[in-house]
Amino acid sequence: MMKIETLTIDAAREAIATGTTTATALAEAHYERIAAEDPKINSYLALSKDRALAQAAKVDALAARGEPLPPLAGVPLGIKDVLSMQGAPATAGSKILEGYRPPYDGTAVARLEAAGAVMLGKINCDEFAMGSSNENSAYGPVHNPRDLERVPGGSSGGSAAAVAAGLAVATLGTDTGGSIRQPAAFCGVTGVLPTYSRVSRFGLIAFASSLDRIGPVTRTVRDSATLLKIMAGHDPMDATSSRVPVPDYVAGLEKPVAGLRVGVPAEYFGEGLDPEIRASIEKTIDQLQQAGCSVKPVSLPHSKYAIPTYYVIATAEASSNLARFDGVRYGLRAKDANTLSAMYRKTRDAGFGAEVKRRILLGTYALSAGYYDAYYRKAQQVRTLLTRDFLAAFNEVDVLVTPTTPTPPFKLGEKTDDPVSMYLADIYTVTASLAGICGVTTPCGNTASGLPIGVQILAKHFDEATALRVAQAVEGFQQGHSGFPVGVEGT
Repeated sequence: MMKIETLTIDAAREAIATGTTTATALAEAHYERIAAEDPKINSYLALSKDRALAQAAKVDALAARGEPLPPLAGVPLGIKDVLSMQGAPATAGSKILEGYRPPYDGTAVARLEAAGAVMLGKINCDEFAMGSSNENSAYGPVHNPRDLERVPGGSSGGSAAAVAAGLAVATLGTDTGGSIRQPAAFCGVTGVLPTYSRVSRFGLIAFASSLDRIGPVTRTVRDSATLLKIMAGHDPMDATSSRVPVPDYVAGLEKPVAGLRVGVPAEYFGEGLDPEIRASIEKTIDQLQQAGCSVKPVSLPHSKYAIPTYYVIATAEASSNLARFDGVRYGLRAKDANTLSAMYRKTRDAGFGAEVKRRILLGTYALSAGYYDAYYRKAQQVRTLLTRDFLAAFNEVDVLVTPTTPTPPFKLGEKTDDPVSMYLADIYTVTASLAGICGVTTPCGNTASGLPIGVQILAKHFDEATALRVAQAVEGFQQGHSGFPVGVEGT
């Protein structure tokens, strides 16, 4: 019997190609597991069973004829609910998009399905991807499969939880300030932040357009490399998507890490870092040195300004982007309004949750007359300084190795009344988001109580291949790793 909770992309495709199983059987097995396990996790918001089984049947027909199978043939994937998938709900975790079903597929979704992937359904997330714990969803919080009393991280908490719990072989998430990397670390899986513009944003419900990125969440680094290769590349539907050639990320994993220069930024190892996480990251750095990497201390001196800079820029862009949700064209509309302005006001009041309202208000204030120069313009200037810090560091080293999160996953409800404390959960991830560089988080151990620890590997713009190569080496350091999250062998 195939153990689907530890299945990788290569293993799934191979099993279908050799006739060990079928794409249809694999999809059905995942739906059975979702029915059994997801009520306690709450990672899925909607299932797209008809679409999934139709795609699985196409893959099975290819296999039956002995034809070559596409790279993701029959691989069951989950899609974060801020991404458009034709005919499926797209709520962005918000009441204001209740009932909305996009008439088209986002580019990332379309490219993965064209490669043979089976789309199981839409996955829970913080409302409009705003959150660090997946407690801001209008459809209930997601629970961490490693400890159901703890958060899975956010905003792609559902995406990370689904992979960790065996409810999909891989998922798509989005990362604006850490929303792939932080939940991947909290759930003990791998997540990739591609360079800004590497993956088309067409079909993504926007939060902050200069920061939003789409990336994979997987059980192994190789699986992430496989998905990224298929999704990446220029898209005429997204004017910001890059024409920089896309390398073969999977082939790049075969290169040794010996000779690479690893930078350790002092600013990521200061006050507030959990001692067990510090010890685990330092051990990982020692292992990389033993594998032939050189290790060098570096400085990113403007890092302390990253959180305030991020929460000015991101909220300002959210204020602009979310103005389109007004109850006129789609989604929720207040029924007891007698004037247009009352309909706008009541619809947005009923449709948006507390965190989204908070960020809209912050962003509107930052953009308002008399404050634009003091806040938004100043934040963009600091963003330039942060980017220059990284460019200077990458003149000296090939990658930076840091903690992904300052603490292990915290308990549900622990930080909901303290927004600043919640924002600080992203203190090690927002800098890379502001600079537009790429990164990978992958498991590097567990705390004494069994909670996962993630290490973040950052690389310069469009150098995902090097970040993935180092992540692959880190994955290899984990004792007994064989294609599933560290510590999940017994599930």
